[in-house]
Amino acid sequence: MDRSSLIEPAANVDPAEIARALVGAHAQILQAGEVSIARRAGLTRADVERALWVDRTLVKTFGPRGTVHLLATADLPMWTGAMSALPQSGPGHPEGVRFTPDEADEVIAGIGDVLADAELTIDELTEALRERVGPWAVEETMAAFQVLWPRWRQLTSNAADRGVLCFGPDRGRKVTYTNPHRWLSGFVPGDGATASRALLRAYLHAYGPATPANFARWLAIAPKRAVALFDEAADDLEPVELEGVPAWTLAGDTSAPETPVQGIRLLPYFDAFVVAGQPRELLYPGGAAARAAPTGQAGNFPVLLVDGVVGGIWHQRRSGRRLVITVESLLPLRTDQRRELDDEVALIGRIVGAEPTLVLGQVAVGPHA
Repeated sequence: MDRSSLIEPAANVDPAEIARALVGAHAQILQAGEVSIARRAGLTRADVERALWVDRTLVKTFGPRGTVHLLATADLPMWTGAMSALPQSGPGHPEGVRFTPDEADEVIAGIGDVLADAELTIDELTEALRERVGPWAVEETMAAFQVLWPRWRQLTSNAADRGVLCFGPDRGRKVTYTNPHRWLSGFVPGDGATASRALLRAYLHAYGPATPANFARWLAIAPKRAVALFDEAADDLEPVELEGVPAWTLAGDTSAPETPVQGIRLLPYFDAFVVAGQPRELLYPGGAAARAAPTGQAGNFPVLLVDGVVGGIWHQRRSGRRLVITVESLLPLRTDQRRELDDEVALIGRIVGAEPTLVLGQVAVGPHA
């Protein structure tokens, strides 16, 4: 929690430094990613948005597990080098829909070219690729959500891993893409082996002690590949025991707090602390896993942390400037904890620019609501 700036907010740091410390902030729901970063440094969503779209010290792109994250722009060489070095998954589309390796290379190069000086919606990018690469690249043959998408979209995250695509600012309700070279001029993906080792070090600094299985789950890679990465970085690592279970940390990084963490915290959807934190059975004690992660996937609900572990869930409903925050605690809250919860609700209100009201009771909505 200390390295995640959840004991005390980090002082005099910018949003990119927080994103680096978290090893990426999940942003499939952009507001959740913005709140994750803002709450750790006494900032607001507006500060994070400025870093993303004006200062460009943050970049919205694909990160761990192929999901949308906010990353420090300066770390793009590491991320793209590491992600592009990962073994590719098997064919996900039937023959005639999936691209051959040569075709994929041609389409990804085309994506980089047409986005070099532009922010394009999906439809605009499709038409630009039709002109640049050819109609075969944009045929509507890719099955997705009961409709057919243009073929090139199967390569969206691949193009991001190669360093030629990231998200631009939304245009109304439409997503746009652009080329991250506009954010970080002259960057190239790092060497795969070096970048992968750097990513492992960053992960262990933030979330260790950990096992190869923990790392594999966080990054969504094969367990054997995670074991190999730990073996390759053996000189950097030190074996330890966590609750009697063998694990690894960075060499020399074995100090621990003398007293348990205490306090109340409200974390948004897919906050990095609950997604990357482990062992999962300690982070989600008792009935917390069944309530806060019913499918086994952490982050589907915003969570209430009680003394460092998941102790409930919460939900927000906004109408204009008014924000109603419903908190469902799985444990009775003491008077001091209740006061801290009031402070947390006020903090969320400041971050999102709303006037919050706290309601204690059952959260009636499902995941992702």
